[in-house]
Amino acid sequence: MSAPREVELKLECVGPDLSALAKHPLLQGAPEPRLIVSTYFDTADQDLRAAGLTLRVRRKGETFVQTVKSGEGGVGLFDRAEWEVPVAGETPDREAFADTPVHGVLEGAKKPALVPLFSTVVMRAEHPLEYGASRILATLDAGRVETPASGDTTLSELELELESGSAGDLFALAQALAETVPLRLGARAKSERGYALVDGRSLRPRKAEPVAIPEDARAADAFRLIALACLRQLRLNEEVFLAARPAEALHQMRVALRRLRSAFSLFKPILEGDLRATALSEEIKRVTEPFGQARNLDVFLATTLPAEIERRPDEPGLLALRERLEAEHARAYAAVMATLDAPEWRALLIDLVAWIETGLWREAPGADEPARDFAARVLDRFSRRVKRRGRHLDRLDPEERHRVRIAAKKLRYGAEFFAGLYGSKKARKRHKAFGDALSDLQDHLGALNDLATAHTVMAALALPGDGAADPAVAFAAGLTAADKEAEAGTLLEKAAEAHDDLADVKPFWR
Repeated sequence: MSAPREVELKLECVGPDLSALAKHPLLQGAPEPRLIVSTYFDTADQDLRAAGLTLRVRRKGETFVQTVKSGEGGVGLFDRAEWEVPVAGETPDREAFADTPVHGVLEGAKKPALVPLFSTVVMRAEHPLEYGASRILATLDAGRVETPASGDTTLSELELELESGSAGDLFALAQALAETVPLRLGARAKSERGYALVDGRSLRPRKAEPVAIPEDARAADAFRLIALACLRQLRLNEEVFLAARPAEALHQMRVALRRLRSAFSLFKPILEGDLRATALSEEIKRVTEPFGQARNLDVFLATTLPAEIERRPDEPGLLALRERLEAEHARAYAAVMATLDAPEWRALLIDLVAWIETGLWREAPGADEPARDFAARVLDRFSRRVKRRGRHLDRLDPEERHRVRIAAKKLRYGAEFFAGLYGSKKARKRHKAFGDALSDLQDHLGALNDLATAHTVMAALALPGDGAADPAVAFAAGLTAADKEAEAGTLLEKAAEAHDDLADVKPFWR
């Protein structure tokens, strides 16, 4: 069913910065802000949400507009089908959505009655402008999302809607505005914020979501969907981390970044002709280096050190070691916060989305290859790499094992990215067996890597300077490293067995 499409870029900031943005020279001459109240409806079982639809009735002064939205919306650029029609009042008009997908969903629902779930109350200022060769509507929204029983949350957003022209101009305008006001890439529509409040998941860390790649997709389409899914996971967890700094949010941010850089590797045959791809991948690695140190200390303080204290409860040096590590942990988290607060970080994420949506790579040789064919070839290559590098795993040195671990991680992410392209019952069964075997190998290799990380952390604490050479701390650090090293033999044996098991699993993509 065809429908008008809404293409917009969402950006977020705090209230005072939104007020400052309203004074930007590019956004002058607009009418005074006006109050807009929108109520979102769904069934009691949230059937519309499950179908990827939203239904709202918006009040503007004395008029009401009913809107149905369907389609893609994940991070940054939202591209969605939209049906909009005036209605008589503040409740949905069923005849007005009879020609939209809502009608079919409600026809098949067990409880088709519509109920109001949440509302948005915003002061909106709209700025129609021309930028480059495009006409863009810049909308500043300041307000809140309200629920009857689950609390409220604030809204402070800039939406840049492309009315005509190119997406490149949309991103160029965003970058120009972001030079003067701290703008973060948007990852959630207002409706998603409302549903998160209703679910009680508003500020919880988020794991990676499955990537829905259509079976007839091109290789370029697959990379775009995968990369945007990684950025969405990154931004959702960044929002949680900035609000409360939970260790799990930092962990999921690192997972999102590793998945994104793995996608760059998996799609290298398409991306290697675009110099921006290499530059962006290296910049991601450079800028996010503090995340690794912070995460290592999270793991050490949460698992390694408590286990050591339980093993040796009478060793006084372990308490001094914990104090030292907690001080290092505070410094590491401060470094992460400094990264996230830096203009370079915010600009990098906007640059990434702009490149994903408009980069030269989209027309590269091989970009039009069917995603299924491309995926099968990539998975073959990385599977062979893991098998080849992992031969005689228990005899490899730590650096060689690290290369096996990285190759296995990329293979695992590739298997997760491309799983939806192979939907037969046999493929799904093989995918589970493949994923289980690969996960087992990664777990053992990851535990071996944790041993190496523990040695690095302990060695740093044994060096002179900043109080690190305290004899009690150094002694406890040595004990901890020795105890961890005692586990290496068993882990190596299990990792070698897991590698052999993986070699026997049939590929799900063939």
